[in-house]
Amino acid sequence: MTKVMCFGTFDILHKGHEYYLQEAKQLGDELVVVIALDATVAEVKKKLPRNNQEARIGNLRQLKIADKVVLGNQGDKLKIIEDEKPDIVCFGYDQTAFTENVQAKLEQRGLKVKVVRLKAYHPGKYKSSLMGQS
Repeated sequence: MTKVMCFGTFDILHKGHEYYLQEAKQLGDELVVVIALDATVAEVKKKLPRNNQEARIGNLRQLKIADKVVLGNQGDKLKIIEDEKPDIVCFGYDQTAFTENVQAKLEQRGLKVKVVRLKAYHPGKYKSSLMGQS
């Protein structure tokens, strides 16, 4: 069984998010989605999300795409990968936070995880920053 993991803020869900999640899900049998903590969003985007982390978890679960939805970690952002042990980790086309040299960092931890960068879905239209969202 192939476990796939992807990450995001998922503040106000849109078709770009749904595409990202569906593409990730197609790569395996089980999809685990990691929701960024409010504190992490504030650190990375310099502002809090419109919806708090509990609301974002609930909204993502309502989509019924992910098999499991979890919160990220406050300190060590890669620990959740150690805990969940996915076979594949997916990042969106524009995700840059905590992704630099991630393959090497995971290998240093003894994790054999394939890292995949997914393609965009109409990035000129369905991009959170263009829609005034986080």
